[in-house]
Amino acid sequence: MCQITAYLDGEVIMKDVLLVEPVPEGVLLTTFFEQPRIVPAVIRRLDLMKNRLLLESSSEHTESEKVDKSHSHSLANGVPGDDETG
Repeated sequence: MCQITAYLDGEVIMKDVLLVEPVPEGVLLTTFFEQPRIVPAVIRRLDLMKNRLLLESSSEHTESEKVDKSHSHSLANGVPGDDETG
């Protein structure tokens, strides 16, 4: 049986994880001997060779998405950093 270690923002949050399931609230992590835990995060990488699950906090993910969206919006207008309000 293969278990993985879950990391949130670079820190170990759970060992011996058997089930990883994306849910609307984040990521559900399940082990044999602990209560299932929902982590408000997104999956960044699942490394099966090293048995690691790398998660990133949802708040950090949301902020980076806002930056990406505002950047793509300004490029769509033809001028980086320019917006419709002028």
